[in-house]
Amino acid sequence: MAKDDSEAANSAPKAQPASGPARQDAPPAPQGAAGGNGGNPAPGPAPGPAQTAAPAARPPAAQGGAAGAPGAPKPQGAPPARPAGGKPAQQGAGPGAAKPGSWAAAVAEVEVRPLVQPARMKPRHRGLLLGLGLVVVLPLVLAAAYLWILARDQYASTVGFTVRQEEAASAGALAGGLAQVLGVGGSSGSNARVLYEFIQSQELVELVQRDLDIRAHYAQGWPMDPVFSIWPDATIEELTRFWLRMVRISYDEGSGLIEIEVRAHDPQFARAMAERLVAESQTMINQLNDTARRDAMAWAQQDMDQSVARLRTAREALTAFRASTQIVDPAADIQGRMGILTSLQEQLAQALVDLDLLTGVDDSDPRRRQLARRIEVIRDRIAQERQSFAAQDVTISDTDYPTLIARYESLLVDKEVAEATYRAAQAQLDAARSRAERNTLYLATYIRPTLAQKSEYPDRPVLILLAGFFLLMLWSVLALVYYSLRDRG
Repeated sequence: MAKDDSEAANSAPKAQPASGPARQDAPPAPQGAAGGNGGNPAPGPAPGPAQTAAPAARPPAAQGGAAGAPGAPKPQGAPPARPAGGKPAQQGAGPGAAKPGSWAAAVAEVEVRPLVQPARMKPRHRGLLLGLGLVVVLPLVLAAAYLWILARDQYASTVGFTVRQEEAASAGALAGGLAQVLGVGGSSGSNARVLYEFIQSQELVELVQRDLDIRAHYAQGWPMDPVFSIWPDATIEELTRFWLRMVRISYDEGSGLIEIEVRAHDPQFARAMAERLVAESQTMINQLNDTARRDAMAWAQQDMDQSVARLRTAREALTAFRASTQIVDPAADIQGRMGILTSLQEQLAQALVDLDLLTGVDDSDPRRRQLARRIEVIRDRIAQERQSFAAQDVTISDTDYPTLIARYESLLVDKEVAEATYRAAQAQLDAARSRAERNTLYLATYIRPTLAQKSEYPDRPVLILLAGFFLLMLWSVLALVYYSLRDRG
């Protein structure tokens, strides 16, 4: 009987409803549509021709719905139920099975993805939150507890000064033109730099420790406050490093201004430290003054001794020359010889004039012969005088006049240079003595040590913000590294 019904259904003409395409879009029945019959369709009478297009307009049956009820008819074109694996179930061979290439087979091949499930907390998310608490929140809580409970307050005392140098030169230095040589009115930047390095030195720490016992003061909070305190038995090197934390120095290279902020647990002690630091700085400047004065006096005296010896040697050489040549001043001696030569030339001119007056007189005239003899003698004498300037020995040491004059000029130049050097050395010595009587370097304080009225350090909000920022950055880097390794794995 069932075979006849199937043949009748297959032989019936198929209707082409307008909702044919909708049959392809109809989703298949969800898993479990077979109901409680084990997933197999319930037996029943074959659908007629009017029931062929019904599945296209019928919504998908719910899981465990009426489609799985015993005896419920199943439309011929409905897709088969899907098992848990997502593939369509194999229908048994029968008169109602979908033929390959038909629209029912195409609908059966459509795969529908399951619906998106709600987001759930996973282990990696819990690990990130745990890391945030351990890396950021917990350290911040501990840091805040330390800063507001254990850390001791610090009071700051500020002092500012600079190194000034005398700008007015002494009269002796100005007269001798030595202001630039002596460094008067020069820049004091190098001295300020020396003082800047001295404030950070171990020597200053030892001097302040000897007078104020800063180790005992900063060890009062130990061991409750280990960050802002120092242990009682700290060495001088450790104390120096701690000193650089408590004493903040600001130095301007251009103007030479030095500003210092001294921090201590007590405002009075902070100001006492600042005052002591200024006193030691002034002592350092005085030592620089003393050293400069000693060096200036030593160099000036040494230059003076050398110039005196040089001048003495030049004068002795000139005296020896005069004694050997028996000429006090060769220039004056030459001037005298030039006078003799001039006189002979005048006499020669007069004799020539007298001889011209006797023109027309007989040559045997005794007057003519006498004038001729006089002219000849004067000419010989002039020639001898001129020759004596270049070739004739004029001294007992057989020295001609050109060599004599050259030696004299050389000795005279040495004497003049020695005298000029002596005058410069004398002016320099006078200027050094004048500067030694007063301080050319001094410490000018433009901010006197202040007394704090409230604690400014440690700056707790700023420290907490900085710590939170860096801890958050650390946690972010670690999270990025974790996800990078997870993606690669």
